[in-house]
Amino acid sequence: MKEKIVALIKGELEKLGVSKDEIIIEIPKNKDNGDYSTNIALQLAKELRRNPLEIAKEIAAGITDSSIKDVVVAAPGFINFYVTSDYLLDNINNVLNLKDKYGSCNIGNGQKINIEFVSANPTGILHMGNARGGAYGDSLARIMKFCGYDVTKEYYLNDAGNQINKLANSIYSRYLTKCGIDNEFPENGYPGKEIYDIADIIFSENGDKFAQTKDLEVFKKYGVEYLTKQIFKDLEEYRITYDVVTSEKSIYEKHPIQNVLDKITENGYLYEKEGATWFKSSELYDDKDHVFIKADGSYTYVVPDIPYHMDKIDRGFVKVIDVLGTDHHGYVARLKSALKAVGYDDEKLSVKLLQLVRIVKNKEVMAMHKRSGNVITLKDLMDEVGVNAARYYFSKYSLDTQMDFDIELAKSKSNDNPVFYVCYAYARICSILKNYANLETIDKYECINEEAAYNVLASVYKFGDVVKSACAKEQPHIITNYVYELASLFHTYYEKCRIVCEDEKKTIENLNLIKCVQITLYNALNLIGVIPDERM
Repeated sequence: MKEKIVALIKGELEKLGVSKDEIIIEIPKNKDNGDYSTNIALQLAKELRRNPLEIAKEIAAGITDSSIKDVVVAAPGFINFYVTSDYLLDNINNVLNLKDKYGSCNIGNGQKINIEFVSANPTGILHMGNARGGAYGDSLARIMKFCGYDVTKEYYLNDAGNQINKLANSIYSRYLTKCGIDNEFPENGYPGKEIYDIADIIFSENGDKFAQTKDLEVFKKYGVEYLTKQIFKDLEEYRITYDVVTSEKSIYEKHPIQNVLDKITENGYLYEKEGATWFKSSELYDDKDHVFIKADGSYTYVVPDIPYHMDKIDRGFVKVIDVLGTDHHGYVARLKSALKAVGYDDEKLSVKLLQLVRIVKNKEVMAMHKRSGNVITLKDLMDEVGVNAARYYFSKYSLDTQMDFDIELAKSKSNDNPVFYVCYAYARICSILKNYANLETIDKYECINEEAAYNVLASVYKFGDVVKSACAKEQPHIITNYVYELASLFHTYYEKCRIVCEDEKKTIENLNLIKCVQITLYNALNLIGVIPDERM
């Protein structure tokens, strides 16, 4: 319907000698203001040098269509559209025919998108920040695929560099303890329980064979293999799989770091100062210059990521999306500057920064410190609240909003728990439909006349627009908010209207209505990685 209204408005704008590529159509919260509304007249007031109310009246006067009951102009220049219910009823069969394709579109037209998310260093088990970034990245990938993009989900495995050296030294220390040898745990080492587990495996397989040699390559190999396997096992349980896993080591074979630095030097963006090599990022997107190579010859954090992003762009993606923690805020300008300095299109890079998550249990915020090993892992969370609750809650808020994850609420079987409330709507429908395996197709819906039914159908109808909006804005929480609204409207409809009644035709129409709600709920929940149960 939005597309039809836009087309009708554009037709009237042509008469005014105006061309407008984008016309915003909104759904008013107050139904008294129509089913759809636009402020196009207000936008044109300055251009046409006319009163917006007069422009609105002129546009409205020329709009006629069988699906539109009335067009009303409201001060200071809004145009409100009241539509007939026929299109809502006609959409029931559309949903029933399209099934799992309902709400999908092809605005992406096969364009290649890369979304890299989680990419946790294999130095520990996944934690809450990874859980939030994982839910966002995977949900965005699902939404963009649903909208016709060719999406590649990628995991960047940091299997080289200083953090792997720290991992090996941490395991070696725990291994020595296992061998009965006193030692001091390395400063800034990784203290998690998993480090003890890896040391136990090495000792059980090799005894004290490596106690004196300190062959760090052995400890690196054991550590990376063990932790990588655990990370992907947890992610799979979290309903996340990847199309590509890229090793940091493999990138250096394609783009040796020295070659990259030589290119940046050639382009005039590196200089020596105080024994270190500095990057002129202040001449590009940053507010100051940064060290690339320290005085001891080691690289700073951003340097190894330059060839990796060069590689992604080389693979032909029109857009490269990174999902990172909020602590990477200063890193974004540096990386975009570096890509530009090496001659690559930095506009292809989009970085999403996820804000912090606080865990609330028994109404108290739980203190978590990664360095002390006191963290709640993704596995802990899934075991306690379930995958559906975890995926739903992490998709409930905009990524740039700090959030509290209330453990007790997420576990509760009450309407206060939004994931329970939404999934209960789905289960209710399944319970009714289990006795009606073969629904009849209806050419014309004539018996549905309740306001609660039309409210549900209007929500079902706008699902496609909601999906497009979530895709365009790259905000999965738009889907989560929508699915809660649809569930709420269905619960109201269920309480006010008899679905199965004495009138056979009305019963069939009602059953088809709730079937299309069931399909829409499932499709929407699937986009955020939630699989609703048929029984609760």
